[in-house]
Amino acid sequence: MSLLQLFDPSLLSRADTLALEFDRAGAPRYACTFGELEARGNRLAHVLRARGLGRGDRLAFFLGNRVEIIDLWLAGVKLGLILVPINVLYRERELRHILTDSAPAAVVSAPELAAFIPAGVPIWDVDQLAADAAAQLADRFVTACVADTPVSLVYTSGTTGASKGAVLTHGNFAANAIAIVNAWQITSADRYLATLPLFHVHGLGNGVHAWLATGCHMRLTERFEHAKAAAWFEDYRPTLFFGVPAMFIRLLDLPPERAQAIGRGLRLAVSGSAPLPAEVHEKFRERYGSVILERYGMTETLMNVANPYDGERRPGTVGLPLPHVQVKILDEAGEPVLDGTPGELWVRGANVCAGYWRRPDATAAAWRDGWFRTGDIGSRAPDGYITLHGRRSDLVISGGFNIYPREIEELILEQPGL
Repeated sequence: MSLLQLFDPSLLSRADTLALEFDRAGAPRYACTFGELEARGNRLAHVLRARGLGRGDRLAFFLGNRVEIIDLWLAGVKLGLILVPINVLYRERELRHILTDSAPAAVVSAPELAAFIPAGVPIWDVDQLAADAAAQLADRFVTACVADTPVSLVYTSGTTGASKGAVLTHGNFAANAIAIVNAWQITSADRYLATLPLFHVHGLGNGVHAWLATGCHMRLTERFEHAKAAAWFEDYRPTLFFGVPAMFIRLLDLPPERAQAIGRGLRLAVSGSAPLPAEVHEKFRERYGSVILERYGMTETLMNVANPYDGERRPGTVGLPLPHVQVKILDEAGEPVLDGTPGELWVRGANVCAGYWRRPDATAAAWRDGWFRTGDIGSRAPDGYITLHGRRSDLVISGGFNIYPREIEELILEQPGL
């Protein structure tokens, strides 16, 4: 399946339905329908084609959250481009590596960020692109794409050396969106508060794609801001929120009465991108009356494992393999481990990327007979729930015993006064 096949029921069939609100500092709240999003994507696709871009060309963006990222994504999908999202916190060393490796035709950025981009790299001003697009006709433009057509290079965090570009396809993103929409029962009736950065697969591959796949309503913010979070929840009354552990920790600062009022309307809160301490899981349930659903994914694989929507959301675990994913846990010799014994997680499924961009060596090292070696250490309970213990590269061996980062983190959080 291509991404347009996934998005078109919303973009075309729900054209008059309010799709998006965007809160930007110093500007009135922007709102648009799905039909207007479709038109914006078409207009920008015509501009990018006029600038010489076509199927397979790379186009990077170095932007904070704004509607124009969604325009770029839709236009890129329509043109068959390979989009390269870049973390806005990256500076010269990281930027130079990613831009040299991916060799994009240009980087779309804003004046406050463009100064960080290394000299010699073409920069396209996002506001000028938007102005050019506004002058175009909205005639639909579509390049035929299939499931294995690359749509994005998303660079890993570089925990084991220079970051690598994971080649994510239309099929990877589509399979992921369908899986989480079904698993988490997301529908057009949901209201999604989007505070995660759109340069990351959590905010983009989960949040934006679930929104476009279901035709629900999304309110986008520039970033998560602790001081504004309570007002956002109380004004917008979201049913759906995706966050990282640090966000949930900050939300515990709210007074119990405000937290309970917010929790009554919050159908689902999902945590990912880092392990959620069991203590935070329990405190959030007590304060908000909402049980966080923790899940596990990676840049290279999108979502792999999740606690169930219906059933026990077990603190300290990431749950059970999603229906489209196979997971096995192996020791260093490549043999299956017993339940309760830590080993490396290997995964296989339509969610797993096509390999690393221009890195056949890294691709060969990470894949075995169709299985991807995640580098993450985990164990499985007898009933199938998986607990993560940390990265294989972060393992500490002391006195012949394995010590995992999560064990240390949980011990620290148990100390009085923390």
